[in-house]
Amino acid sequence: MLALVSGMCMALGTAPTSAWFLAWIAIAPLWVLIVTTPKQIKTVAFYSLAWGIGYHGFALFWITGVHPMTWLGVPWLASLGIATFCLVFITLWGAAIVTMWGIGMVTLTPLTNPPLRILIGTALWCGLEGLWSQGPLFWSSISYTQSPNNLFILHLGQLSGPSTITAAILIVNGCLAQAYLTWRRDRRLTARYLSFAGSLLLGFHLIGWGLYNRPLAQLPNTALRVGIIQGNIPNEIKLSPTGWQKAIEGYTTGYQALADSGAQAVLTPEGALPFSWEEVKNTSFYAAVLEKKVVAWLGAFADRGSNSYSNALLTVTGSGEILSRYDKVKLVPLGEYIPFKEVLGGLINRLSPLQATQIPGAENQVFDTPFGKAIAAICYESAFSQIFRYQAAIGGEFILSASNDAHYSPTMPAQHHALDIMRAIETQRWTLRAVNTGYSGVIDPHGKTVWLSQLKTYQTHIATIFRLTTQTLYVRWGDWLTPSLLIAAGVGYFSLRFRAF
Repeated sequence: MLALVSGMCMALGTAPTSAWFLAWIAIAPLWVLIVTTPKQIKTVAFYSLAWGIGYHGFALFWITGVHPMTWLGVPWLASLGIATFCLVFITLWGAAIVTMWGIGMVTLTPLTNPPLRILIGTALWCGLEGLWSQGPLFWSSISYTQSPNNLFILHLGQLSGPSTITAAILIVNGCLAQAYLTWRRDRRLTARYLSFAGSLLLGFHLIGWGLYNRPLAQLPNTALRVGIIQGNIPNEIKLSPTGWQKAIEGYTTGYQALADSGAQAVLTPEGALPFSWEEVKNTSFYAAVLEKKVVAWLGAFADRGSNSYSNALLTVTGSGEILSRYDKVKLVPLGEYIPFKEVLGGLINRLSPLQATQIPGAENQVFDTPFGKAIAAICYESAFSQIFRYQAAIGGEFILSASNDAHYSPTMPAQHHALDIMRAIETQRWTLRAVNTGYSGVIDPHGKTVWLSQLKTYQTHIATIFRLTTQTLYVRWGDWLTPSLLIAAGVGYFSLRFRAF
């Protein structure tokens, strides 16, 4: 129960609750349980699993918002079963990180050397999160418990990405756990660990504060006026003739109004016009682009041949041509592709919005625009910092994030916005978010939300952003911290074993 509740306390740090301060103490109880249960791997695994279920299950409970899917033709009971399966699977997938960490702690960390135990524990968690982030299913790193409110700590992401924040949280929790473990036998040592934890916490915030207060280069010749349209097309009608007509009318009207207001470009959400490009050319939206001559970043489907397509963001120029295309790389399991298709394909194939196979894009895409290179991301990709880092490293000057969060509870749009805040800070780029039903927004490179839409409303907004070419340490070097921690932990572990031998 202690492990479960402390995991749930960690989940309270995530948006929209955003009790970020709980993250700095929520792992300590699990750490104590592991250290006080030496050589009992099954028990430690159970404690760790309970903590992981508390954190990931509570933080990701919004996924049940996919139910009911009767609008897709899925029966009510089958829809409930799919939503339940999604919650259980994604919870256990995330909880596996914590379970493996607990097993690693009890098998690798020496009881006689607490500082080395803290180092190994920190390195191991960072390594596991880094490994999981390379896979197809990732969302709730403990680093995002600090977004959107703890902007000072989020600036540590400029050093080595989200792993920097994860490491800071782990090492403070490890010191607090060690302080508790020494309480009865050595109060002076307890005071030292408490002082060390407090000094680290203050020091991390001071480093972040220093990065937060660095001025930004906002030169007039780098300014760009961009319009955002939040179409607010409910998923229940999105794929019906009524929804198509509403989308065409809403995005056409919004585009014309923003163009008349001086926008140099207009950003639409993911799948704003859920048609192929040839079908888009027959709409009033396309006619408006030809008339107004303003660049449109349009969410639509791109033909990939052989009865397949990609979820794409298209740069449509004033002449009506496609200058560039970004194909979504990280597809949503079940919603956009079917894992273990041979087994599950016939059961859940109806979840696909088109009678075709969705193909992921390449990871090395370049998104050119008339205003320079941009960093493009579609929906789920906001959880994968490496996608943003790569595009920033090759010259991306601002971030375009297009999404459709209509099929989840309001918790998910808040967490999605929080993730984009982290990506804006890590790359030090202005970020524009267009989301079908909200939250759309504008985020500056220090993570401040300049504008935020309301949920489930039709809205347009025009903002001035600045194109930046500076590169943070994370953009230049990537996640250098995790391998450094793993190497240091490995050297410390084998040195101790060698001396014992």
